[in-house]
Amino acid sequence: MTRFMQDTVVEQALSKVPEITLLFWIVKIAATTLGEPGGDALSMSMKLGYLTATGILAVIFLVAVGTQIAAKRFHPAVYWTTIIATTMVGTTLADFADRSLGIGYAGGSTLLLALLIASFAIWHRTLGTVSVGSISAPRAEMFYWMTIMFSQTLGTALGDWTADTAGLGYTGGAVVFAALLALVAAAYYRTSISRTLLFWAAFVLTRPLGAVVGDFLDKPVATGGSRCRAMPPRSACLFSSPPPSCCSSIAPPAGCIDPSFMQEAPMNANPDPPSASASTRCRRSRSSSGSSS
Repeated sequence: MTRFMQDTVVEQALSKVPEITLLFWIVKIAATTLGEPGGDALSMSMKLGYLTATGILAVIFLVAVGTQIAAKRFHPAVYWTTIIATTMVGTTLADFADRSLGIGYAGGSTLLLALLIASFAIWHRTLGTVSVGSISAPRAEMFYWMTIMFSQTLGTALGDWTADTAGLGYTGGAVVFAALLALVAAAYYRTSISRTLLFWAAFVLTRPLGAVVGDFLDKPVATGGSRCRAMPPRSACLFSSPPPSCCSSIAPPAGCIDPSFMQEAPMNANPDPPSASASTRCRRSRSSSGSSS
């Protein structure tokens, strides 16, 4: 066995991240999907606002990262808990940047992309590589988790921009990002493009995919989701104790209609006409939810 091969085996044994397989990507998408309603549960369902929710989730994220770095070896439960924490804080942070700061989805996505690129640049300049195979020392782990946090936040903003501003809706956004991931997979098997570059491209793209899928599962039918307006958000069923009684029948019937929709509006309100797109109604709903921050 050559010295290079020996060093590679040692790096893999000491690595604090999971092996990159198909199962990794499946769990990653599932974790990011869970993180979207989790972040919304604090900022919207519990009406804490984006800034307060971000502060709470940032503390959880820092505790999770500290536990991950302090661990002597790879622990799947600790690693994936930290991933979920990054998706939750990324959700509320992106919403705060996009809505509370008033810079919109395009401005928020541009700002977060700049932060992600800066994170990669500093990481590479300091350690000479951004490969996940080198994640064993504490300093490399700190760069790794900082970069992941920015990538998760950027992914949330991209998902919202695609579903709302671009008018594709949640299902349309899911199709777009799934197609982009398929292109990255094809590039992995058919080209010689840097595997590190392709990994991070896929890592960023799984976040908006999880974001739009999570929103589709958690938002009312009237805003392009799959939940009846009278039913509690799925995030409330996941994070409320005890959960609302109607969570036992969380799956809405196809094309469900909530008669209370019109009753909630003031008499002088002008609800969106039937021709209004789901994304238009979604922006109005989410904007009013974030006004408390």
